[in-house]
Amino acid sequence: MILLSIDWFELWPPIGLSLQVTFLASVLTGTIGIAAAWWMSRKKFSGKIVLETIFMLPMVLPPTVVGFLLLVILGRRSVVGRFFEWLFAAPIIFSWWAAVIAAIVVAFPLVYQAMKVGFDSVDRDLEEAARSIGASEWQVFRFITFPLASRSVLSGYILGFARGLGEFGATLMIAGNIPGRTQTIPTAIYVAVDAGHLTMAWAWTVCTIVISFFMLLLTGRLKR
Repeated sequence: MILLSIDWFELWPPIGLSLQVTFLASVLTGTIGIAAAWWMSRKKFSGKIVLETIFMLPMVLPPTVVGFLLLVILGRRSVVGRFFEWLFAAPIIFSWWAAVIAAIVVAFPLVYQAMKVGFDSVDRDLEEAARSIGASEWQVFRFITFPLASRSVLSGYILGFARGLGEFGATLMIAGNIPGRTQTIPTAIYVAVDAGHLTMAWAWTVCTIVISFFMLLLTGRLKR
């Protein structure tokens, strides 16, 4: 009976958009995270602790604060917002790209932290031995550092994917909740509950739990 009461045409668009947004966000976050984590684990410079604290801020700030800051930075009155509007002939806020940016910002601390732990665990003597026989920095990273840290890197990517999939507050503020355009699973659940459509809310909730469960299960197996 429950399955018959689900509007399947209404069910799939938020799921498809969420997976699209989260996949792109996770790829970009993973790429940025690898670069940032490797740099911070290998370089010493003044103000490093301040920069690392800034990296971790989105983890502890309320989502509404993150969303408000993104709204100020990407809004039509900002330099960044006007540049994107000139580049794409449309404002970036209240578009699915805004949802991608929100997912990147909130997922980055988890990704960065997991990847940095992996790079910190790599034996520096192995890297120095490779350099001593003529290996370039890229070769050291490609053949020694990255393979040895790959489990942590992959775990960070998966955690970032799961976190981006569940992003709500910042996404709602800068991307809105436009069905078929910016409505992701979390915002769809919020609207469904507010409207009393509990069957649809349960359907989206179960989908999110199943996806997140298997992502975290995979992370646990990688850590083992």
